[in-house]
Amino acid sequence: MDFYIEDYLPIFMFVVLAMLLFSGYPVAFVLGGIGLAFGFIGYYFDVFSLIEFFNILPRIFGGIAENAVLTAVPMFVFMGTMLERSGVANDLLHCLQVLLRRVPGGLALSVVVMGTVLAATTGIIGASVVMMTLLALPVMLDRGYNTELATGTIASSGTLGILIPPSIMLVIMADLLSISVGTLFVAALFPGLILSGLYFVYLIMLCRIKPALAPPLPSSEGPEGMGALAFMVVRSFLPPVFLIVLVLGSIFAGWASPTEAAGVGAGGAILLAVFNRKFSFPVLKEVLERTALTGSMIFFIFIGATAFSYVFRSLGGDDLITEMIEALGWGSWGILFILMAVVFGLGFFFDWVEITLIVLPVFAPIVELLDFGTHIEGRDVIYWFAILVAVNLQTSFLTPPFGFALFYMKGVAPPTVKIQNIYRGIIPFVGLQLIGLALVVYFPEIAMWLPNKILD
Repeated sequence: MDFYIEDYLPIFMFVVLAMLLFSGYPVAFVLGGIGLAFGFIGYYFDVFSLIEFFNILPRIFGGIAENAVLTAVPMFVFMGTMLERSGVANDLLHCLQVLLRRVPGGLALSVVVMGTVLAATTGIIGASVVMMTLLALPVMLDRGYNTELATGTIASSGTLGILIPPSIMLVIMADLLSISVGTLFVAALFPGLILSGLYFVYLIMLCRIKPALAPPLPSSEGPEGMGALAFMVVRSFLPPVFLIVLVLGSIFAGWASPTEAAGVGAGGAILLAVFNRKFSFPVLKEVLERTALTGSMIFFIFIGATAFSYVFRSLGGDDLITEMIEALGWGSWGILFILMAVVFGLGFFFDWVEITLIVLPVFAPIVELLDFGTHIEGRDVIYWFAILVAVNLQTSFLTPPFGFALFYMKGVAPPTVKIQNIYRGIIPFVGLQLIGLALVVYFPEIAMWLPNKILD
């Protein structure tokens, strides 16, 4: 069998990408640079024409700059950043501590609930993890909580924001897969809540078996009297819940598109900041600057990934990978497990943005050819696959050596908390995430029952 190097240029693209991503150079430049460089290499081997470079520009403008769906990204970033500055999280954590003070591990359970609520309002992992670390970790350590338990609970709860809608990642995934953002939001709701529920059940069982890991809060914690308690709940718990209803309720009820709901969420976050007397021009200026920086970073990576994926496909990358996987002869289930293993493995080294933008355009054509019989059929397969990837990517924030949630936490944690404590603390939660992934694989109705119910 003859070997022609031009037939394997897409494989070399991934090899070079894997090496340069560790260089510390901005990901957007790495992706775009490799795409352009291999375009010229393909031209040298007469498998890529120079005129094709002009096809990249309309893809960038038509697929990114003019994409109305992607305008939801900066508005969701604005909403999360404004909530971080409004004091909503601080009030919410205190309220949950009081409500769960009689439950074993009540403070840890409060963190899980707060992480779930923040996930449905912010969707920004860095903001959630840093915020909860600053607010909850010192309190948990002062109460005598085990360091590993405290750090693992905070890190895992903070990562729920990329799965529970409204999630920036789901918006990007829907655009890459050319599927409905609203339907993907609905499909992600139950899997996200199941992960949160797994954390909750695990903590209750662990704290009952080993109560020394999580000493209970004193009964004197919180306001005295039912009236004061009710006022605290109304003031601290209802505002973020109201914002969730505004954003997700408008999407699920069909009153607003995800882009319109993002605008509603941004406006609601401003109202909550005004309600908490934290709104001012300097705050607004800082939030806008952080939103612009975060949004530009995400969109710049989009541009680089567009150039990379176009050249990759033009060089025959899709066909090459499809042929390699089919040559294994493992069938649809075997291929699915390979794809999930690849995503999980990449999570040890890369952020969800890189994994999503690199992997989904390559894997999507393969998934659409798979046949799972009556287990899941038709268009549901691509939505189910998207949710599996989203659940799988939860682990990318926790698995060392490059778990970004771990770095966020270490950057603001007290000096007594070592990185080894954080690494040990996340191990059981990564296991719980894999259990959640297995449940969605085995029971696709977890993801697809609600979308099909609403669509029907």
